[in-house]
Amino acid sequence: MSIQQLPIMNQPGGTRIEETDEPVFPRYTGPPFLSYGFRPFFLGAAMFVGLAVPMWVVLFAGRVQADFLYPAREWHVHEMLFGYLPALIAGFLLTALPNWTDRMPLRGGPLLGMFLLWLAGRLLVTVPLAGGPAAAIVDGAFLVILATYIWREIAAAKAWDRAPVGILVSLYAVTNILFHLSALRGASTDFPERLALSVMTMMLTVIGGRLTPTFTREFLADRNQTQLPEVFSRMDGAAIGLVLVGVSSWTFQPDSIWAGIMLSVAGVASVGRLLRWKGWRTWREPLVLILHVGYLWVGLYLLALGTAILGLGIPTGNAIHLLTTGAMGTMTLAVMTRASLGHTGRPRHADRLTVGIYILINIAALLRIFTPSPDAPTTLTHGMLGLSALCWSGAYLLFAVVYGPYLARPSLDE
Repeated sequence: MSIQQLPIMNQPGGTRIEETDEPVFPRYTGPPFLSYGFRPFFLGAAMFVGLAVPMWVVLFAGRVQADFLYPAREWHVHEMLFGYLPALIAGFLLTALPNWTDRMPLRGGPLLGMFLLWLAGRLLVTVPLAGGPAAAIVDGAFLVILATYIWREIAAAKAWDRAPVGILVSLYAVTNILFHLSALRGASTDFPERLALSVMTMMLTVIGGRLTPTFTREFLADRNQTQLPEVFSRMDGAAIGLVLVGVSSWTFQPDSIWAGIMLSVAGVASVGRLLRWKGWRTWREPLVLILHVGYLWVGLYLLALGTAILGLGIPTGNAIHLLTTGAMGTMTLAVMTRASLGHTGRPRHADRLTVGIYILINIAALLRIFTPSPDAPTTLTHGMLGLSALCWSGAYLLFAVVYGPYLARPSLDE
């Protein structure tokens, strides 16, 4: 089963996985790199973030100065939340939408235009030659156009069960606009940052919470194992609801006891949800097991953030990196590797280099989480940040080196 075949929204309590064939479209004769959204966006995002994170560490260490659109800290936050992540979202959704809707995929010139718009946003925010408002408009336009395209496809196919995805992407687009409006005025960007983190948490909870049990079930069924995990049940619905309450509370009242309690409860519920999928049974295939590791980071993030607000555990800044470095890094690379293999006609199996990618991204997360507070940096702080950045960049650049040729060449089954 490919990411195109994934049923995002089944009825609560249902356990059926749709094994429908992918729709047959007219043969594409253009460059293979522009045949599906995952090809340019996965490779572009990997190369960009593989370079951007070490750049931030060098800036933080005070070794060089840079004249970005925004101060270095805001540039780093924006490019992590609204730079590389939207590219990965676009790569995933532009590949999945054709099967959800039985409509032609975005390919060729239109896909190239979308990719160049994303790339223009990265360049103008980093090197603001066109000025602040122009850079903000170009960068903000990408998610707005992506959300518009998603809604057009959903409406044309009457695939309203996919509406939650459209809502989340639309909210993410609005959040990016709010960030620019605040940053251009020199105001605090704390609220749009929290909103973006909360939207991303919901995306991982909804989409990651479908991918993980679906592919686990497929893996176990292929090996004639019994007691297959449910894809969705009332417990899953309850866990998603608790996450929504927790992140919403934190977004609007980040220091409230209520937010701390609800985030902690949501974290426990998310870990409980994960345990029901019995990921340890997939240990023979890292391509499946890594999805469980990625979702575990989501639950741990919610629990760590909640307890930090309540004055327990690690600091809030470190807790947030359980999401940004751990959950986002691990889950995105899990999806990128699986999709790149499956959609280019290669066996869905993690070789040693792919396992190396997974190990590097998780080491990066662990190092970043336990780094002493950057508010009063020491030699240890700079050293751990540097090692974390090295592992992070190594994971994404290794993906670009190993999977780049797969993404640029025709699929093996063509």
